[in-house]
Amino acid sequence: KGMAPPQRILLPPEKICMDWQQRQRAGAGLHNLNNTCFLNSVLQCLTYTPPLANYLLSREHSQSCHQQGFCMMCVMEAHVNNVLHSSASAIQPRAVVSVLTRIGEHFQLGVQEDAHEFLRYTVDAMQRACLSGSSNLDISSQATTIVHEIFGGFLRSRVACLSCKATSDTYEAFLDIPLDIKEASSITGALEDFVKPEQLDGENGYKCSKCEQLATASKSVTIHCSPNVLTVCLKRFDAFSGRKISKEVQYPEYLDLGAYMSEAAGEPLLYSLYAVLVHEGFGSRTGHYYCFVKASDGRWYKMNDASVRLCDIKTVLCQRAYLLFYAR
Repeated sequence: KGMAPPQRILLPPEKICMDWQQRQRAGAGLHNLNNTCFLNSVLQCLTYTPPLANYLLSREHSQSCHQQGFCMMCVMEAHVNNVLHSSASAIQPRAVVSVLTRIGEHFQLGVQEDAHEFLRYTVDAMQRACLSGSSNLDISSQATTIVHEIFGGFLRSRVACLSCKATSDTYEAFLDIPLDIKEASSITGALEDFVKPEQLDGENGYKCSKCEQLATASKSVTIHCSPNVLTVCLKRFDAFSGRKISKEVQYPEYLDLGAYMSEAAGEPLLYSLYAVLVHEGFGSRTGHYYCFVKASDGRWYKMNDASVRLCDIKTVLCQRAYLLFYAR
């Protein structure tokens, strides 16, 4: 029982290197090209994702890429090499801005977009680029790209019938975890709520295939396979009103995911914070975005468009974060 193994492995997991291969101070800032702070801050968080940067700096992708036209992996490879090798204090992210509508056709240049939505579309476009030329792959094989090996994990949804105790499991791939923060004051509290079982009863009852009746059941979602890089989105914007939840939500520098896994891990499953993306303002498509990243020299920097400034971990940990990036 459990998930089916992949029929084909696109990238061997041992090719993922979680530690920086080259150490240097932070690279260039990014000029704001007319309301592009959402794009700049997401790009900086991706640029300082060590396993992704290592792979893109090796230029391994472009050396074997056969894609005609737009390829998000080639675009990111050019961008990351440009940022980390530039002698300028800031550069223009033209490589990415010029393909904005290819990343998401509804994105418009000059219009502020939601940073989390842009991150999702960018990572999805990178995943599509990695799958290009490989058709009809099963879901487990699709999870063996460099993108999924870095950001991807699997959630298990288990429904247990309380009458006959039968269980039914389904698995779903994820590239980030959105957390409800309405009731939570910390990330760990929000994760506890995320995995807390919910009761299915009455009209919402569960049609149990074993005892063949509408039964009361318990449904729980847990992390089945943990990712190498965990991206957490704090749901700060109300889905209906768009109004922002501005309250403080605490997050640690080191996070143990063990308690939220399907199977209890023997030893702690430790993650270390390396990037924090912040939104200032009232709505996701207004206001201003900036971020904090940990560069390969081990120091933290505040990245605010063209500005790159050293800062300390204390400052990083007291932000009203929108997106958090943790690496194993």
